[in-house]
Amino acid sequence: MGKIKKIFSWIFPITIGLLLAFIIHSFFLVPVKVDGDSMLNNLQNGQRVWAFKLEKIHRGSVIIFNAKKEDPGIKAREKYYVKRVIGVPGDKIKASNGNIYVNGKKISQTYISRYNRTTGTGNWDLSYLSSGKSAFVSGKSHWIDGKAVKVPKGNYFVLGDNRSVSEDSRYFGFVKKSHVLGVAKIFPWDKSHKAVNDAWKNFFN
Repeated sequence: MGKIKKIFSWIFPITIGLLLAFIIHSFFLVPVKVDGDSMLNNLQNGQRVWAFKLEKIHRGSVIIFNAKKEDPGIKAREKYYVKRVIGVPGDKIKASNGNIYVNGKKISQTYISRYNRTTGTGNWDLSYLSSGKSAFVSGKSHWIDGKAVKVPKGNYFVLGDNRSVSEDSRYFGFVKKSHVLGVAKIFPWDKSHKAVNDAWKNFFN
């Protein structure tokens, strides 16, 4: 009887620990590794970030989503992209000479360099991206030719911070809310934590 109690004294806390880990992973947060340079210099290739599943998505939030379901160019069985939300449902978006305008109002892009803003962003609006004339779009895409005027309900428009190398909504279209894993967060002691965690607070400033 003593041996059984001793065994259960080990099994019970392990079971509880595994159950808690499962609940946390399923409903609260998931570790994800950044793959590629599309979020430089704020997030590095191979860096670990945390996907907070219940966090509200704002303009300026960095999100993690299922790339396989969004980017027709993805051949892998499963891949996640880490990008920044620029437009939420109902928004009209335009980029001109390195500046981005959401509903006619210029957004703050202090979280990236002037080089990324002016060299990598390009000049476009949603209508142009969906027109079939866009230099960004080639091959298969989720864009509907000529019909995109604003971000549809249940979708987001995303860009990578390192615009010159980022495969993002300019290429494959909007990201469905149902394909979002969560909002990306990094530790407060990371030098880029404000650009990643808090940029949404000053999106238009």
